[in-house]
Amino acid sequence: MNILNLYSGIGGNRKLWGDKYNVTAVELDRDIAKVYQDHYPNDTVIVGDAQQYLLDNFNQFDFIWSSPPCQSHSSFRQNIGVRYRGVQPLFPDMALYQQVIFLQHNFEGKYVVENVNPYYEPLIEPSFKLDRHLFWAIFNVLEKEFDRPKMRSAQIPQLQEFLGFDLANYKLTNKRQILRNCVNPAVGDYILKAVLEEKEVLA
Repeated sequence: MNILNLYSGIGGNRKLWGDKYNVTAVELDRDIAKVYQDHYPNDTVIVGDAQQYLLDNFNQFDFIWSSPPCQSHSSFRQNIGVRYRGVQPLFPDMALYQQVIFLQHNFEGKYVVENVNPYYEPLIEPSFKLDRHLFWAIFNVLEKEFDRPKMRSAQIPQLQEFLGFDLANYKLTNKRQILRNCVNPAVGDYILKAVLEEKEVLA
């Protein structure tokens, strides 16, 4: 199975997928992409714009996972940061909804677009919610609870232990934020298994 992992970060969602799939990861930040490549040496890692790569290559894959940047949608950033801490407000990044619409109408495989629970009513109703995140997909999954630290207060050592990454030997600007951006590996594994089970049923 050919998998496209967009906005891959260091690969939290991909952590438990194993090595039996052909995974292509796209990450804009070269230093973060280096961490990903070190942890998943068999994956193809593209340093570049995920949105453009999706547009140019979507039909080469069986399953697409996309995690567009979430900061401009974050309820915590808006309701706490902007309202009470003087954080600059942002236009919501419409790449999220562009990708949902594009995949809905153009992609014949399985896909999931992941993002945070936003401070506004989602412009497109999500397919399901897991681990405090929203997911837009062409399939559904059963609700499930996942163990996780309190992300807003968790520090680097706790996040590294939980996610299974050691960033001590990397020179990265904001290690804590990079770790916080990771999707819970158990969630990534749960969703991929749902995709595989559905493919078997359809076959």
